[in-house]
Amino acid sequence: MSQKILQVNMKFSIPRADLEAAWLPVAQPIADLPGLLWKVWLMNEAEHEAGGIYLFESEAAAQSYLAGPIVAALKASPAVSNISAKLFDVMESHTAITRGPLK
Repeated sequence: MSQKILQVNMKFSIPRADLEAAWLPVAQPIADLPGLLWKVWLMNEAEHEAGGIYLFESEAAAQSYLAGPIVAALKASPAVSNISAKLFDVMESHTAITRGPLK
């Protein structure tokens, strides 16, 4: 099994404070996802863009998240649009040299 990085970006149409408040209750369910090692939440308020960088223990775990209820609810939200999700392999040797947080 090889670790996978998932990069998710989206546009949002509500104030940042409202988005943060709406997403705070889902942080723990995301933390509890099988196979998720960590997530960094992203915010670019000036561009009304948000997202996340996730490290999953496997592609299967990442695909399960993408096909699951959290992402389905995100896609159904009128507050977000232009959702993109990209899956990447981790270059472990290079990442270790640059102190990337791999387990």
